[in-house]
Amino acid sequence: MTPRRNLTFAELEQWLNQHRVTEIECLVPDLTGVARGKILPREKFTEDRGMRLPEVVVAMGVTGEFPEEGPYYDVITPTDRDMHLRPDPSTVRIVPWATDPTAQVIHDCYDREGVLVPYAPRSVLRRVCQLYADAGWDPVVAPELEFYLVARNTDPDVPLKPPVGRSGRSETSRQAYSIDAVNEFDPLFEDVYAYCERMELNVDTLIHEIGAGQMEINFFHAHPLNLADEVFLFKRTVREAALRHDMFATFMAKPIAGEPGSAMHVHQSVVHKDSGRNIFSDEHGEPTKEFFWYIGGLQRYIPAAMALFAPYVNSYRRLVRSNAAPINIQWGTDNRTVGIRSPVAKPEARRIENRVIGADANPYVALAATLACGWLGIQQRIEPTPECKGDAYLGDYQLPRSLGEALQLLRDEKALAEVLGQGFVTVYSEIKEVEYAEFMKVISPWEREHLLLHV
Repeated sequence: MTPRRNLTFAELEQWLNQHRVTEIECLVPDLTGVARGKILPREKFTEDRGMRLPEVVVAMGVTGEFPEEGPYYDVITPTDRDMHLRPDPSTVRIVPWATDPTAQVIHDCYDREGVLVPYAPRSVLRRVCQLYADAGWDPVVAPELEFYLVARNTDPDVPLKPPVGRSGRSETSRQAYSIDAVNEFDPLFEDVYAYCERMELNVDTLIHEIGAGQMEINFFHAHPLNLADEVFLFKRTVREAALRHDMFATFMAKPIAGEPGSAMHVHQSVVHKDSGRNIFSDEHGEPTKEFFWYIGGLQRYIPAAMALFAPYVNSYRRLVRSNAAPINIQWGTDNRTVGIRSPVAKPEARRIENRVIGADANPYVALAATLACGWLGIQQRIEPTPECKGDAYLGDYQLPRSLGEALQLLRDEKALAEVLGQGFVTVYSEIKEVEYAEFMKVISPWEREHLLLHV
């Protein structure tokens, strides 16, 4: 599939006319990856409209809450002033499930002086990509996104279950890479692929993953901002398609006890802007210093970035020993037990896979963070540890085990904040503290079962 080209607003207008669009969804991804924004009639969508939203719209937690006081308001004004939204014409796509011809356009957030709002997820990724551009490089990524199909469940106290397939039965065993298990949901995936085709999403292969009802979709490699947009839109698409087939699609990191969690593995490389040559391979096809420094950067900074890769209390249930998710930051070639994997590839396709990131991560934030770690590794010439050639699960835990621990590491890491933006790190960590405090008010079934009469 060819990359989407940049469009002017005049070309966007032509596109809307060609598709006879009558409504436009003006989308802004917030810190959790939720689509915020407004829906406008076609005639109201003009270049000089100056659409606005309050600052806090992109800076809320998953519960819709935000801090009442503290450093959050060193970045966001207490008066809750407006952001000024500007459409990115290259993101325009049809909404394939809409009854009337409807388009969706992703917007960037600016302040009234015309500066990108620093804590908006798209702004953070743009900031990191610009560092690479200034060095004459282009980062290239390819996400692999896992998710579960589950039976409809309207009671949060009831555990999730696999949905019923076309055979009339639910999966009761793990069906890794099973074609027949995917075929159980053919009607759903026919809709998913049809939607993706109409939206020009860059999707490649679909496979059945290890868990019961767990699937994975792979994306073709492309520029990080384009792919973050596509992951953002794909999540929305799959959820919508699943609802139309009487089931839910979830990107929770660990939705079902006893089943593997869902990840967003991100393959990443860096190429020269002018020549397109992969900086991870030299003229003889051997790995370069930059390749090893990039790995060293991931090893050094992933623990501090964990709150960005694993953003919820549920995220840390996925990262357990011998359960298809990493527990440390060892690296290895063609080794799926490590957190940082180098797949076997030709020199021009040499790349590094970050296996730590959860499917629940905001794609803009996660891609910005992993690229920031690698960037710091190259700039600081960080040498990696010796390659792990065995089972990394036999090693020690090297990742934070809880959201609270991860947030403290994020706050303490100044170099990462400098690359991502201190304003973003402040707003993000303050929001996550609010979520964490909210979670701590909940008494779980485990606590009632084991503590009620025993302590």
